[in-house]
Amino acid sequence: MKKSSVRLFFMLLTVAGLMSIVVSSCKHEVPTPALPCDPGTVDFSRDILPLLNSRCGMCHSPDNPADGVVLTSYNAVMNSDVVEAGDPGESDLWERITETDPDKVMPKPPASPLSQDQKDLIRKWIEQGAQNISCDNGCDTSVVTWTATIQPLINSRCVGCHQGASPGGGINLSTYSGVSSIAANGSLMGAVQHQPSFSPMPKNQPQMPACDIAKLRIWVAGGALNN
Repeated sequence: MKKSSVRLFFMLLTVAGLMSIVVSSCKHEVPTPALPCDPGTVDFSRDILPLLNSRCGMCHSPDNPADGVVLTSYNAVMNSDVVEAGDPGESDLWERITETDPDKVMPKPPASPLSQDQKDLIRKWIEQGAQNISCDNGCDTSVVTWTATIQPLINSRCVGCHQGASPGGGINLSTYSGVSSIAANGSLMGAVQHQPSFSPMPKNQPQMPACDIAKLRIWVAGGALNN
């Protein structure tokens, strides 16, 4: 091979290597979608939607779409353009729930802000691609306790409207005593089962999943213990 050809060959190799470096450095990392129903995957129907309905649905419902944003279903959330799948930093939803300015933070005062665990759950859902995942992992009612079963359920589905100085209907469900009192008088089960003469709960939403209602029924029937 002539020297000029050899020189040209190595020049081409050098250029190809530089181009490879430039291309690789310009690539944006695309989040790997979570595997449906993997134990680490956030279930939108179970984990995110009840939270949004409870804490945000009063101000962002189809009948009351504040700022044109509706957060009562997966399609409504995505059509409201408040979530950038895979990127919490570019998602208005994440920005508003982590805002420190009381005039901008959501939920608006006097409603309590989301807990850090709730914020982390929403962030994880967005990072996993904001997928509309709903998994049926069976209904395990073998062990139902206040701390592990009922309190998290009430927190995600009810506390958004029933907390603080002016709770909905005058009923505060942010404490054990508040929940146990309506369990004792029958209004808890009457409301969640949408029985006549009771205000159906969650408000303006379909009935809770049958599994959640079954857990509440078991807890109430067992004496609504603080266990």
